[in-house]
Amino acid sequence: MSKGTIIALVVAAVLVFWGIGVRNGMATSEQDVEASWAKVQTAYQRRADLIPNLVKTVQGVANFEKSTLTDVISARASATQIKLDASDLSPENMKKFQEAQSQLSGALSRLMAVAENYPTLKATENFSELQAQLEGTENRIKEERDRFNDTVKEFNNKVVTFPNSLIAGFSGFSKKGYFEADASAQKAPSVDFSK
Repeated sequence: MSKGTIIALVVAAVLVFWGIGVRNGMATSEQDVEASWAKVQTAYQRRADLIPNLVKTVQGVANFEKSTLTDVISARASATQIKLDASDLSPENMKKFQEAQSQLSGALSRLMAVAENYPTLKATENFSELQAQLEGTENRIKEERDRFNDTVKEFNNKVVTFPNSLIAGFSGFSKKGYFEADASAQKAPSVDFSK
């Protein structure tokens, strides 16, 4: 073999091994995204599991406002119906999932706000314990969403930077969606002490 052929084969081999390394790096990073997504889902599932106990406690202690309880129950049902597979974390699907979870968060916030008007309910040990667990779960959800966004950022950086983007295109890797703030979070809440 000629010296030029050997050099060409060595360069081709280096490029092939480089491409394999890049593709394996993206595959590993995608697995990190999927594992991070599973943690987010676990945190949301914990919240969904706490809600029936919270509703039963509220119903048992007070003649509570039925519309608030109905809103919480229907928001939970809606949120748990949306299943988002880790392999399909597109920005559009992430938005749908997040909208359902936001409805549930809003309903729970209204439940906690209305509960302030029922001193008997607030004094109940079960309610206080469930409220504390729910607050802790909300903090876990936030932490897992933040970790998920960090993991997605790392993956998306690998997918969109050149020359990795060439390998990503051939291998079927595409950007994943982030969790984003609700549109309602853009407005500061108004405080009114006149009531």
